[in-house]
Amino acid sequence: MTPVFALIDCNSFYASCERVFRPDLSRTPIVVLSNNDGCIIARSAEAKPLVKMGQPYYQVKELLQGHGVVAFSSNYALYGDMSQRVMTVIEGMVPALEVYSIDEAFVDLTGMPGDLDYLGRCIRERVLKHTGIPVGVGIAGTKTLAKLANHAAKRWASHSGWVVDLRDPVKYHWVLKKCDVSEVWGIGKRLTAQLRDMAIRTAWDLSRADPALLRKTFSVVVEKTARELAGTSCLQLEHAQPPRQEICCSRMFGQRLTALAPLKEAVATYVMRASEKLRQQRSLARRMRVSIRTGMFNPDEPRYANGVLVQLPYPTDDLRLLTRMAQEALERVYRQGFRYSKAEVLLLDLCQRGEYTGDLFSAQQTQSAERVMAVIDGVNQRWGRGTLRSAAVPAAAEWAMRRGLMSEGFTTQVAGLWRVG
Repeated sequence: MTPVFALIDCNSFYASCERVFRPDLSRTPIVVLSNNDGCIIARSAEAKPLVKMGQPYYQVKELLQGHGVVAFSSNYALYGDMSQRVMTVIEGMVPALEVYSIDEAFVDLTGMPGDLDYLGRCIRERVLKHTGIPVGVGIAGTKTLAKLANHAAKRWASHSGWVVDLRDPVKYHWVLKKCDVSEVWGIGKRLTAQLRDMAIRTAWDLSRADPALLRKTFSVVVEKTARELAGTSCLQLEHAQPPRQEICCSRMFGQRLTALAPLKEAVATYVMRASEKLRQQRSLARRMRVSIRTGMFNPDEPRYANGVLVQLPYPTDDLRLLTRMAQEALERVYRQGFRYSKAEVLLLDLCQRGEYTGDLFSAQQTQSAERVMAVIDGVNQRWGRGTLRSAAVPAAAEWAMRRGLMSEGFTTQVAGLWRVG
């Protein structure tokens, strides 16, 4: 049976999430800012001609205000919840789904009866009706082509109605010849330059290149990309994502820190978040790295960056042990006289329960510790993150990142429920 894939991608996802609960901004240009309201990380279609992705907000603030652009701080809780709602709607309409990122998913349409172009439009309409988020749909015989079809659906929306099916030979040839090789999934700037040196400038050129030569010159990944563009399916849906091998929690502070006490609070907060992720995938950590640094771009300030690798006494996900050892590690790298801007906690050497053999005479994580962690996670899952936390984590920290333009927690907090009237 010939495989058929679709990529469903939310349009300007962060900006679209903000618009769902602000219908008065349906035609207003919107930008979303990074941590500490630093750079522009998302733009609505109306804002894209006015500002580039990644520009520092302070540099273009007056320009944007002059054009009536509305800026929002990143509301990650809202975006994560809206993403889950979108994926739930899609999952109810297709036989198999792979969540590729917060705003896009691959689906397997192999063997689906009827007009798949019509199905794509139905998916788009249902997601829009149930969540308020507009999506584009790309359909093709391979995942790489589906990604390219989705790109075409957004780029030439007026001709495609936000759905493009590249199984149509006419559309297939037209899109591949129109798309630059840099627009192909997995082809970055450096690889683009190398391919152009070989006279490969479009997706069509790459689809017609010699796969064996590409493998010899670059890698098997580039070879598979070319084969997929030519119509040979090499990538299958990943039904379950493998556990991550490293878990990191890192944030810029809302203000520079000089004392050890607030740095300990920050590290404890990051340990709590990292350990939550660790337990979500049922993993244990055997090592941990704690690091801090100052700002690196001010020539008038002294610079310092350092980190320490900690060997944990046994594989663990115990928040209490991780917090204690992280704060001890912080004391080893902290130096007075510096203005710190960032801390990072990295959990390393992860293993799954039951997949490692410990020393018969070495310490092991106790069952009581696992019960305590289960209670903490259960309470926080039901009543909201941070309801139960370690004593080292403050309820409200002065050093927390700045988000002065953040919208309400419309779907994640009772106090943020949408008000009408």
